[in-house]
Amino acid sequence: MNENLNSAQEDYTGGVREDHKPPAVTASYGWRYHHLGIPTNIPRPGERFLEQFKMYVSGFETSPYGIEWMRFEQDSPVSELIRNVPHIAFEVDDLDSAMNGKHVLTEATFLSNGIRVAMIIHDGAPIELLEFRKG
Repeated sequence: MNENLNSAQEDYTGGVREDHKPPAVTASYGWRYHHLGIPTNIPRPGERFLEQFKMYVSGFETSPYGIEWMRFEQDSPVSELIRNVPHIAFEVDDLDSAMNGKHVLTEATFLSNGIRVAMIIHDGAPIELLEFRKG
């Protein structure tokens, strides 16, 4: 894994990515795009209520682009940042390794059977990391 991290740093010397190159997390870390979460205040067709987060989600199952709309109840325990700023989500093979050295917004937790999730922050933007455990 360190070889990949070093390779990523070499590819983006000085922190500048060339237009034609993919971001380091997909090119070198092996993270895979999963969805884009967009906060909204407008009820949407097909919303599903997630009791533990006091939020409604919609769109993920039908969007060809992986867009998920999120609408929060007033007393939702979800971070203000996530409630107000869109987030991108990546599937990772090892959630603990992916979180290592990152600014953690929400610690890893089980979302449902076999799905672990955590949120990190990069440059003020929330990023969701998902690990799907097989078996």
